[in-house]
Amino acid sequence: MSVPGAGAGPGESYAGPPPFLRPGPDQPPPAPWPTVQAIPPWAPPWPSGGAPQVAWAPPPGTPPHDVPQPFLHAMRARDWGWWRPVLGLLLLGVVFAVAGAVVGVVGILTGVSPDLTMGDLADPGVLLVTNLTLIVGIPVVWLAWVVAHGMSPGWSSSVLARLRWRLLPRFSVLALLSLGVAIGLAVLLDVVAGDGDIEGPVEDWGWLLAVVLLTTPLQSAAEEYLFRGYLSQAIAGWIRTPAVGAVVAAVVTGALFSLAHLPPDPVTFLDRFAFALAASAVVWLTGGLEAAIVLHAVNNVVVFVLAALLGGGVADQSLPEGASPLPLLLGLAGTAAYVALVARRRRRARPETRTAAQDLRGPFLPEPVPAA
Repeated sequence: MSVPGAGAGPGESYAGPPPFLRPGPDQPPPAPWPTVQAIPPWAPPWPSGGAPQVAWAPPPGTPPHDVPQPFLHAMRARDWGWWRPVLGLLLLGVVFAVAGAVVGVVGILTGVSPDLTMGDLADPGVLLVTNLTLIVGIPVVWLAWVVAHGMSPGWSSSVLARLRWRLLPRFSVLALLSLGVAIGLAVLLDVVAGDGDIEGPVEDWGWLLAVVLLTTPLQSAAEEYLFRGYLSQAIAGWIRTPAVGAVVAAVVTGALFSLAHLPPDPVTFLDRFAFALAASAVVWLTGGLEAAIVLHAVNNVVVFVLAALLGGGVADQSLPEGASPLPLLLGLAGTAAYVALVARRRRRARPETRTAAQDLRGPFLPEPVPAA
């Protein structure tokens, strides 16, 4: 038997759809069909300016360089611009001058260093204030990296974007065996030749030793962050070829470093200049400031320790009129020996001399290159 409107069964013909049945009096009327809303006219998905530009940034931890860079080219990151070192140097000069002046005024007002000229570095108070006015340069350099370059302040220290503390003890031993011994021999030669002025321990020599041991290494580090660090990196960064940039930076910063120490004669100027060149050389060899900081710190600490114990005249490294240049040459030989020892140690320790990198310039993202 077939149901009206149902499909035809076997051997039966299809009778068509069932007739439309009106609802009974006790049934609700059927729901009306939904009204069709007017379709708005077509419009482009974005304004006439085109699709919105979405700023893309590398994920956290991506190296800032597309290719490995030496330490002096650490500023040449993906967003490098010639104006960034200019901005950094202006910021560095202004903030460093203000911070140093504040430290000096505080030292004078508190009576720590009442001498405005700060000429007697064998005085503990004068040396303390002098060192502090230079030490403030370290955070100022870090500030310049963050503000002017948008990079980690660690790039002011090495190609690993941090200070490699493991290298400091090794370089300290090398510096003491070379430059430290040379300074001691130079003082001994001065005494034997009668050119040295040995007066015995200075007044407040204990306080002077404390100031030297606690602040002079930081003062030495600050000068390296300023001269072999930011200033050298800025000069070398403007020169595309790394080797040429390193040479130009070494010569320019060496001259400025020597002039900053107010040399009393051309011989002393050349002595400071040669020291600066040696510091630049070990920076190039090791990919960071550690070896230069140690060289500078050992030189200053040994000189001031001897000055505290033997008399303030030992700290005067200028060449007296008519004196033998042999002690000065000994110091230069000790500095050169340190550079040679660092170069030899480099072959064994293999410190990193290039930054890590990941090239984001192509259509694909290759694997990052570690620091080497």
